[in-house]
Amino acid sequence: MTSKLKTLIPVLIFSLLPTLVVWLPFFLRIQNFWSIPLPQTGMETIVANYDGPLYLVVAKTFYNAAQISQNFAFSLPIQYYAAHFPLFPLLIRALAEVTHLVYPYAMLAVTVSTSTLAIYFFYKLIRQYSNESQALWLTFIFSVFPARWLIVRSVGSPEPLFVGSIIASIYYFQNKKYLKAGIWGAVAQATKSPAILLFAAYFLIIGSSAIRKSFKKLEIKAYPIFLIPLSLLGVFFIYQKTFNNFFAYFSSGDNIHLFFPPFQIFNYSAPWVGTFWLEEIIFIYLFGVLGLLQLIKQKETVLAWCVAIFFVSTIFVSHRDLMRYSLPIFPLLIVAFRDFLVKREFKLALAFILIPIYLFSLAFISQNAMAISNWSGLL
Repeated sequence: MTSKLKTLIPVLIFSLLPTLVVWLPFFLRIQNFWSIPLPQTGMETIVANYDGPLYLVVAKTFYNAAQISQNFAFSLPIQYYAAHFPLFPLLIRALAEVTHLVYPYAMLAVTVSTSTLAIYFFYKLIRQYSNESQALWLTFIFSVFPARWLIVRSVGSPEPLFVGSIIASIYYFQNKKYLKAGIWGAVAQATKSPAILLFAAYFLIIGSSAIRKSFKKLEIKAYPIFLIPLSLLGVFFIYQKTFNNFFAYFSSGDNIHLFFPPFQIFNYSAPWVGTFWLEEIIFIYLFGVLGLLQLIKQKETVLAWCVAIFFVSTIFVSHRDLMRYSLPIFPLLIVAFRDFLVKREFKLALAFILIPIYLFSLAFISQNAMAISNWSGLL
């Protein structure tokens, strides 16, 4: 028990403290921080960040078309909400009903709780490769880097639940606990659509001759991974009942940002790109390739396959926010680069970039909020 508490306390600190520090200037309604102008709407800026209010609509209505059209002024087609998978809004609704919190704060509570889950499972994963002190340091890195990860876990967002359940699933899959791997994969799938890539990675791992030679009867034991596509079917059955369209997700509008040939993100005229200032995208690709090659070199078959499948999908994404699409890869890249990340040089570098991470987070959150004139339907 004492050992578990020693682990849980740092995990809680790593989860809560960075988020509270991000919230503080908004909560105090500071007019500007480090010359960055900040909105004077307090915590409303946090809960209004995309796509939090849209998940609140789902939490309040559970895709009921009449309720959406009558109670919410967002100028969006009803089927647009099919792009917002149901598990995150269901957790918001359940917490709000049990605790009597208003829905926006229930949303933040779910985000923070699932962030803790993600950081905890990352610690369990990285502890397999490092001693305790190194594992805690690497877990701290994951709590603040990349900056886009710190942002999504500081606003209303399904990404912490999505990334955390992916890490949990991979952790259990590595340890041959396939039922738990399947359950957590199903959780990820009920949270966001790209979780089907996790199933694709597992399926390829199982089908590879190298794995078949290493693990006898793996195919039979690993059947629980089919809980992942079953979870997706469950989401589509919900859409059949609510939208009267089993494939409503594919009719939700401009939400599927996959295009052929690859690297369409450099088409500055694309609707979700809209700029030619894209050089940092090259660095995202670079670190993805380097991390994948490193995992292959380390013979980390499971992690390498997972990174490969998710990474390949990102080269077909045409969306300015490519970092958000890459978030499932980053915890595995920390595993790949762990020997370098524990060195003194990187510790000094991280101490330096903590300031720009924080400033970028404040600037991004301040400018990424939806304009909501009437909150009554969302409370």
